[in-house]
Amino acid sequence: MSATRPFAVRFAAARARYGPLVLGADPSGSLLERWGLGDSPDGLERFIDIVLEAAAGSVGLIKPQSACYERHGWRGIRALTRLITAARGENLLVILDVKRGDVGSTNEAYAQAYLGKGAPLEADAITVHPYLGMAAMGAFVDLAHQAGSCLLVVTRSSNPEGRAVQAARDDGGRTVEERLLGDIAALNAALAPGRIGPVGAVIGPAPIDPPLDLASANALFLAPGVGAQGATPADVARTFAACPERVMPSASRSLLAAGPRPTALRDAAAALNDEFRTLL
Repeated sequence: MSATRPFAVRFAAARARYGPLVLGADPSGSLLERWGLGDSPDGLERFIDIVLEAAAGSVGLIKPQSACYERHGWRGIRALTRLITAARGENLLVILDVKRGDVGSTNEAYAQAYLGKGAPLEADAITVHPYLGMAAMGAFVDLAHQAGSCLLVVTRSSNPEGRAVQAARDDGGRTVEERLLGDIAALNAALAPGRIGPVGAVIGPAPIDPPLDLASANALFLAPGVGAQGATPADVARTFAACPERVMPSASRSLLAAGPRPTALRDAAAALNDEFRTLL
């Protein structure tokens, strides 16, 4: 899959072929044990084989949570590298859920690790935290734009604990999440005028008031929390009613519960993708 085309274009093609669903590849210790693989680096490698077999041909996007691999040390990082490489070789778009975010040269190092041709953990999109300032995201934004990748900024998360920070208001009455969306819109307008830009947002699909003006950001949106965290496909459809073609709904635990047989996992993913095709 060519990384020279913008991520938004590649997502549109994957969505048209399979549907918008993102398969969360999150091998928690309890899941590895429940699947009978063992909570070990060897079990992690077997998990990867199962998930790749299930994902190829049933979904267009896969999202590994880096922490689930990092906890196994260098062998876990090696397994994650293999998953990313093999998934992209199967024409799957890889959203690496790393939620990095720092300042200056540190962000530049993070960006070099994940974005662009030749990066050690070359992903199509990554998640980042903006709370050291959107201006500090410059290295991420620049490299994502150059590489045709996507930067997904945590804006309205799916966990209720985040509301106190994300809903806080500035002196002008704007919430933090509204300010972030405005910053994302400005970046996309400068980098990709009239098109979907390289900077997207993570938006939990819970019914929260006030609703956000998502359409004006000219962005793609990762919608986590479908299934085990309580969000439903109908919640996703309501939250993104103004821009349904831009949302990437993600499910992990609820889908992985169908494993470990690859055929059962594939069928569960295909069924959920079909539901999203109808609703979105």
